[in-house]
Amino acid sequence: MKDKMTQAAFNRLKDRTKLVYAGRDPWEQHGFVNTPIYRGSTVLAPTMEALLARSNRYIYGTLGTPTSDALESAWSAIAGAKGTVCVGSGLAACSLALLSCLKAGDHLLVTDSVYRPTRHFCEGFLKRFGVETTYFDPMIGEGIAALFKPNTAAVFTEAPGSQSFEVQDVPTIARIAHAHNATVIMDNTWATPFFFPPHEMGVDLAIEAGTKYLSGHSDLLLGLVSANERSWTALRDTYDAMAICAGPEDMFLALRGMRSMLLRLKEQEKAALDMAHWLKARPEVLKVLHPALPDCPGHEIWKRDFKGSSGLFSIILKPVSQKAVAAMLDDLALFGMGYSWGGFESLIIPFDCSTYRSVTKWEPGGPALRIQIGLEDVEDLKIDLDAGFSRLRAAG
Repeated sequence: MKDKMTQAAFNRLKDRTKLVYAGRDPWEQHGFVNTPIYRGSTVLAPTMEALLARSNRYIYGTLGTPTSDALESAWSAIAGAKGTVCVGSGLAACSLALLSCLKAGDHLLVTDSVYRPTRHFCEGFLKRFGVETTYFDPMIGEGIAALFKPNTAAVFTEAPGSQSFEVQDVPTIARIAHAHNATVIMDNTWATPFFFPPHEMGVDLAIEAGTKYLSGHSDLLLGLVSANERSWTALRDTYDAMAICAGPEDMFLALRGMRSMLLRLKEQEKAALDMAHWLKARPEVLKVLHPALPDCPGHEIWKRDFKGSSGLFSIILKPVSQKAVAAMLDDLALFGMGYSWGGFESLIIPFDCSTYRSVTKWEPGGPALRIQIGLEDVEDLKIDLDAGFSRLRAAG
């Protein structure tokens, strides 16, 4: 509310309060609380002089609307960024961030625990255009210094890995990367800026799959890239050159989801921790990969740098047949099997990183399951999983 609150006053607000007011100005919308959906391509200019000078606040649909401005300004305020752009998916956000700081002949460092479609983009699209990618152990820390080359232009991090959940030392990696004049990119979807403020930690370009917690309702596809002062101009120029703007309805839904985002995150954090401890005590479970648990790789880094944990984690079952895993999963009543996460519903999928890790080995010791805890009552979820474990044991 621009005429009611200064930026300094806004910055002093608690996160929950910021989410209520960020990115909206009812007095520009005739007093209506929410910015409406602005659809369109053409924006009329009042005079030829204004048209040629491009002096209108809005010029063309791909260059911004009141709806996109509301979401981008809100996310910049939340993430502590110079600016934000919105694209059509989380993968599009990963791709845009990379394209904004790489050119033919550059070298890129990428964590070996990266989201698999991002790996495909590096090994396919970027390779074709002359960018070399080297993967690194997510737990490398200071050791990453040895991997830099004279042409290393960027480092892509993801903390934690969205399947194996190693927590990288992002501040250390950022310090070393900046000493080599390289851009630091981070996929921060798991933690969001509420649990890991990326730009405070040295990240230049922070990615958020708005499909996940920002949406919260599994009904939209959206990606956001926020940038600090160092990387903002290159990001915005690349975005404008490609015109890969998100749809207005999706941005509107993201703005609506944002208002309750922190409440949902904290509820899902609490439920997921409860479930993680319960699963850790199950005789069928070999280990639980949750950053808040002391035996998860990088837990001490998580404890130092993160303000919380979200609703996504993995478990490793004790050795059992694929048939037994299928018996467990196929008849779950509350846990759906499907990709993505961050919505109101609980999900579970089997996964295997071993076929695409390149510098680290994935040898978990048993079948791996990734679990997303939604907003159901956690006791109901335990009953559902307990019945699943009974089927697993019966199937041998």
